[in-house]
Amino acid sequence: MNEVFIVGAVRTAIGVGKPGGALSTTSPINLAAAVLREAPQRAGLEPGLIEDVVLGCVSPIGEQGANIARLALLKAGYPVHVPGVSLNRMCGSSQQAIHFAAQAVASGEMQVVVAGGIEVMSRVPIGADWPSTWPSDFPYPLIHQGMSAEMIAEKWGLTRDQIDDFSYQSHMRAGQAIREGRFAAQILPVEVTHVAEGGAPVTRTFAQDEGVRMPPNRDKMAALKPAFKPEGVVTAGNSSQISDGAAAAVLVSAKAVRDHRLTPHARIVSTAVVGSDPVLMLDGPIPATRKILARAGLRLDQIDVIEINEAFATVVLAWQKEIGPDPARVNPNGGAIALGHPLGATGAVLMTKMLNELERSGGRYGLQTMCIGHGMATATIIERV
Repeated sequence: MNEVFIVGAVRTAIGVGKPGGALSTTSPINLAAAVLREAPQRAGLEPGLIEDVVLGCVSPIGEQGANIARLALLKAGYPVHVPGVSLNRMCGSSQQAIHFAAQAVASGEMQVVVAGGIEVMSRVPIGADWPSTWPSDFPYPLIHQGMSAEMIAEKWGLTRDQIDDFSYQSHMRAGQAIREGRFAAQILPVEVTHVAEGGAPVTRTFAQDEGVRMPPNRDKMAALKPAFKPEGVVTAGNSSQISDGAAAAVLVSAKAVRDHRLTPHARIVSTAVVGSDPVLMLDGPIPATRKILARAGLRLDQIDVIEINEAFATVVLAWQKEIGPDPARVNPNGGAIALGHPLGATGAVLMTKMLNELERSGGRYGLQTMCIGHGMATATIIERV
């Protein structure tokens, strides 16, 4: 198998996914095109050398339909010979896009692939592509993920205070990262236009994650009512935010590095995907982490940076109980509870964050994992080079 390297990665700042959010007036095609245009530029590659574009999108319908990968790459100015494909592995979509790109390069079939994700939830809401009715004879009950998050809390004995404390810390870490400028180099500033009072359009540059509370209010968090179960512990404050965003990475072979004099930032060590209980649903990162560590031949204490998606605080806390990581290495710059979760883009956003944090801190190995609807999880290990 050929070695696979990441030679560039970029993301937008994450906008609040509702009308009036920073990216709510930007079409998904234009937002995806922005990161697709920027990623090869940062890598020092001509778009004509790209052999495929793989883009994750969780709601591939309406403005995000009609194979948005192909439409966005054409909007980005890629030559017409560059193909594109969209995929939906729910919340793991853009992490899976990176996996598919890595597999194409590792196999020797391709030398240069761009992978990423897009989701503008303010314009294409979650569930927009769901069927109007579910099959009556489906072998498992199809429940809301929020109820699965409650089930996770019950199974692992997680209290409301523990869950809220973790969520508060996510905002604190993200706020510190913003104040220290840790995200600045990884974010592509985007020009956004909104209609101000009086009807005049106002254009500004959007370059800072919008959902982070600076500072967070722990008392307000504690006062929030349970969102899914009257006597439950899961609230809007300890769940991921509905968000807008896009991200992309360039993956290449060692031959491409030599031929085009590229600078590799990280090597893909291993990838994994697992299925898990479709009702409990959100515990997949536990077996996914065990699987990928074994596949990579690494111990947990060798991993310097871990990015696990904060779909719900209960997911991360249950995973921590089972896996036993150093909490300081887990989401060191905050996660989706503070920064947001633009569904199909989050996997590539986390990869971009993890790569940049390894470079900032001088760490060697990074591990990324995400829970996925209907009971699945993805995992990736990279090595900084």
